[in-house]
Formats: sequence, C-alpha cells, structure tokens
Amino acid sequence: MIQLTTVAAEAATAEMMSSIEVSGAVQEGINVFELAMKGGWIMIVLAVLSILGIYIFFERLAVLRKAMKRNPLLLDRLQDNIMENDPKSAINYCEKVNSPMSRILAKGVKDYKLDTASVRQALDNNAGLEIAQLEKGLPILSTIAAVAPMLGFLGTVTGMVQAFWQMANAGNNIDVSLLSSGIYEAMVTTVGGLIVGIIAIFSYNYLVILVDKIQNLMEADIISFIEILTESKEAKKPAEKAE
Repeated sequence: MIQLTTVAAEAATAEMMSSIEVSGAVQEGINVFELAMKGGWIMIVLAVLSILGIYIFFERLAVLRKAMKRNPLLLDRLQDNIMENDPKSAINYCEKVNSPMSRILAKGVKDYKLDTASVRQALDNNAGLEIAQLEKGLPILSTIAAVAPMLGFLGTVTGMVQAFWQMANAGNNIDVSLLSSGIYEAMVTTVGGLIVGIIAIFSYNYLVILVDKIQNLMEADIISFIEILTESKEAKKPAEKAE
C-alpha cells in the first residue's frame, strides 16, 4: 500500500514538473511582437495612431521650444524706434526676428498712433492667431488619447465574441485552451490601446503646458509694449505743445 502511494506521488510530481516545463517553454516562446500580431487589425490601427502621435509630439515640441526663446533686444529696439518716430525700422526688425512675439508686436507698431485700447485689441487678436498656430495638431493628439483605449476595448470585445462563437461551434468537444487562447489574444488589444492612450495623454498635457507658458510670455511682452507706447506718447506731448 505504501509502495503504491509512493508511486502515485512520484507520478503526480513528474506530471507537475512536466506541466511547469511546458508552461515555461510556452512563455519563453512568446515575445512582444508575436503578442501584438495576435491582436489583429486593431493593433495595426493602434500602431498607425502611435506613429502619428509621436510625430505630432516631436514636431510640436520643436516648434514650441523655438517659440519660447525670447529676443532680449526686441522691446528695447522697438522702444528706440518708436521714440525716434521710425516705425518702419521697427517693423523691419520684427520681420527679421520672425518669431511669434515679433509678429504680434509688428502689428502693434503699425497701429502705434491709435489709442491704447485699439492697439491692445489688435495685439490680443494677433496673439490669438499665433496661439492657434502653436496649437496646431494638439486636437489630433487629444483624439488619439481618447480613441486608442476605446479601440483596445473594442478589440477585446470582438475577440471574446469570436472565442465564444468558436466554443459554440465546437459543441460537446469544448477545449479549454480554445477559450483561453482567444481571451489572451483579445486582451492584447486592450493593453495596446491603453499604452498608446496613456502616452498620448501625457504628451498632450505636456504640450499644453508649454503653450500656456508661451501665452504668459506673450502677455508679459504685450503689457511691456503698451507701456512703451504710453511713455512715448507722454514724452511727445510737451514737444507738440511747444510747437
């Protein structure tokens, strides 16, 4: 009796070890690329969305970093030209600098003889146009962040439906591996969708932070420019009265 129990225990142990070895071999044989390919056409869509999102992020990052660079001589140069009543030189200098801020201030220089409220309105309007150009592509990145997880869940649902449909067609010959393989293949799309969505939302928020910083810099320079116009007009009043 003891001998039979020992034999049974050895057989169970051998079967367990064999199962562990098979499981280990299966895990070693699966890589990330193979899992991604099992996700079907939805993984192809997610790959396209990820490439598009990466392109938009780095392209906008380069543009925004360039826009954040301030020319320390810009306001001083404009002040000198306005005090000398030489708007043409100021506008030429703005065109030479060719930055979002210089393009905004160039409009203010053209209208510098108008009242302060009108100049401020013109500057704000042009600042809005420049911000809109800087935000180009961000709505697409935001859409990718929202759509990618939904596509992943769609792939999971369709994969589960397919797995249960195969089980229904199997009749009495139901194989557990048939269901399990279908489930893990379906879950691959969820993982892919979440990864793409998480990266996209972080990228979008980072770019929005940069745009907000640029907008604050623009506001500061606009205020400084309005102060320059006010000072120049006050300085010219005594000369006009003397005449």
